[in-house]
Amino acid sequence: MEDEAALRQSLLPEAAPKLPPPPPPSRSSSLGPSRPPWGGDYGLGSDDRRFAFSRQHSLRQPDLRSPIPAERTRSSRPFLGRSDSSISMPPVEIDGLGQGFGDRGVTEKLTAIGMVSSLVKAVRFGNRPMKRLALMISLNVAYSTAELLIGIFTGRVGLVSDAFHLTFGCGLLTFSLFAMAASRRKPDKVYTYGYKRLEVLSAFTNALFLLFMSFSLAVEALHAFIQDESEHKHYLIVSAVTNLLVNLLGVWFFRSYARVNIVYRKAEDMNYHSVCLHVLSDSIRSAGLILASWFLTLGVENAEVLCLGLVSVTVFMVVLPLFKASGSILLQMAPASVPPSALNKCCRQISALEDVSEVSQARFWELVPGYAIGSLSIQVKKGADDYSVLHYVHGLCHDLGIQDLTVQTEFS
Repeated sequence: MEDEAALRQSLLPEAAPKLPPPPPPSRSSSLGPSRPPWGGDYGLGSDDRRFAFSRQHSLRQPDLRSPIPAERTRSSRPFLGRSDSSISMPPVEIDGLGQGFGDRGVTEKLTAIGMVSSLVKAVRFGNRPMKRLALMISLNVAYSTAELLIGIFTGRVGLVSDAFHLTFGCGLLTFSLFAMAASRRKPDKVYTYGYKRLEVLSAFTNALFLLFMSFSLAVEALHAFIQDESEHKHYLIVSAVTNLLVNLLGVWFFRSYARVNIVYRKAEDMNYHSVCLHVLSDSIRSAGLILASWFLTLGVENAEVLCLGLVSVTVFMVVLPLFKASGSILLQMAPASVPPSALNKCCRQISALEDVSEVSQARFWELVPGYAIGSLSIQVKKGADDYSVLHYVHGLCHDLGIQDLTVQTEFS
């Protein structure tokens, strides 16, 4: 029995050593003020170091969401080192850029596969004009591919040349579709005004291409007049008829914008108008080739020169207003919706105020059609109330149709 008791005693865990009891709190005496019972022995200022905290220790619990400090890399160094002669900005990830068109990152957005997938997703959930434009691009790509293959296997240079022309046109229409999809993105820290101006750039690109096509048709007409070559192959006529049918479908899709002069209220109006003029100009070109071949069968001399020259002038006159409107926006000219006389009158009214010395700077431009921006710098007399001046200027410019106004006041 004694052996079993000794064995059990040896198997039991050793008891933890007990801490010595704290000394009793000191009582007040006549030699000095009394201390509270918690002031000297426990907490801050006590002699018992079990409950004391250093000054560098924080009682606050660590934040679980706080980032873990990474290694000191080149991107974490200061912008300007001791041996640097210029400021080198490290690669910083900006919020909002990793969204893409959907929830994808920047690296995927910059790849071709990411752009195509984002474009397909935008077309799938887009409006009717985007879906119609995607259908028309698909038809043109299928037709130009078939024409290119037939021209290569049969050795007909005319078909190959026309196929390359259609392929380049499909690329511009695809850029228009990309601008429609990208313009829906919200402004971020890089593109603070948003992506709406992509549609204006797309319209300008289409107009520039059509002007180049008009110039090339004029050169072709001059070449036909000098060389007296008026032979049209039957396969070119078949190609022109097929191309005309495909382009007429596109004209019907965007028939609301089938006008030379149009009032642009939004950026998408300018883009839709450029797409309509693109397919309309291609239709006019195909119709001119068909008409020239018909005149040649009737025995009319120089029919090709006449038709090509007429098509060249028509395309130039149709596209020129769009080229001027889109180019003026990209060059940040004064808003077309606000007459220059109204802007001059506005500046004169501001200068005529009693508290204003002069308007030192006045700039007005258009971000996209229907969105005018203004910037004013006003010299205010010393001691004047600039708040009343700002209120008057903002109201005056708002009546003119300036949506975004920045006013800087300086005391003279």
